Amino acid sequence: MDTRIIGGKIAQARKKVNMSQAQLAQLLFVSPQAVGKWERGESIPDIITFNRLAEIAGLDLNYFSENFHSTDEEMTVKMPATVIDREQAQQELSSTSGAQQLLANFSGSDLAKSDFAGLTAHKMKFNGCSLQGADFSGADISGSSFAASDAHEVNFDGTNLTDCTLTAVNLTDASFNKTILLRTEFSASELTRAKFTDAKLIDAKLVKTDLRNTIFENCAFNGVDFNYSDLRALCLDGQTFTGVKFHNTALNDTTFNGATLKNVSFRSTFALTNKYYRAIKTIRFDGAMMDKLTFAALKGMGADLSKVTII
Repeated sequence: MDTRIIGGKIAQARKKVNMSQAQLAQLLFVSPQAVGKWERGESIPDIITFNRLAEIAGLDLNYFSENFHSTDEEMTVKMPATVIDREQAQQELSSTSGAQQLLANFSGSDLAKSDFAGLTAHKMKFNGCSLQGADFSGADISGSSFAASDAHEVNFDGTNLTDCTLTAVNLTDASFNKTILLRTEFSASELTRAKFTDAKLIDAKLVKTDLRNTIFENCAFNGVDFNYSDLRALCLDGQTFTGVKFHNTALNDTTFNGATLKNVSFRSTFALTNKYYRAIKTIRFDGAMMDKLTFAALKGMGADLSKVTII
């Protein structure tokens, strides 16, 4: 295995999405030094990290194989191709009535602080965009995609994000108040201090994402998948969880005090280790209510359910 060839491909993939080593490291939950070692061929990521890297870069996993050859043109096809300036984007939006559906690709655009409030426009693309402080409040942008974009402090209050995908997006300090999150998928995204209030998440996915500093208040989670996400020490008190999967999820010191849990699965898809049992024992369920099946599953893993009510 030629680690130098693989390292060169990792560096090329990172540069294609205009990320520094530190930015990529943050999305991969590793140190910048680790990324540097990969790119110099001193070490290589594990298969889970390779999968995450391929998703962030919009590449086929096979691209990172030393025997896989890809031209710059082939790589570019997978990356944002349409670049329009901010003024043109604003003109297109202003000329569209609220009842119309606008199919538009704003990939590569500088749309910082843009006003999309109340807009109805489905299947839009915001790949590789600068969206800092943009306002999508009350908009219906169902089926839209956001990838490798900077969207910190974006306002998604009351926005319809049905069937939207947000991959490797910086959503630091973003607001999701009463947002419609039906089949919405967040993957490998930055959600530090992002705030979800009075939101209903239905069949949504928050996968491969660090949620330790995300804020959830008065939310209802129905059929939500948290696969491979980090929820350590997260406060989920007083909220409702129905048919939720916490598989392969870091849950040390997470609190569900006063929460309602029905048909919720905490079981790892891998073999249950002593480390996993110890993590389950650190979760707090004081004052929670749960159905008999959820209670039995957690009891079998040693969770402290002494202050739980069975419903």
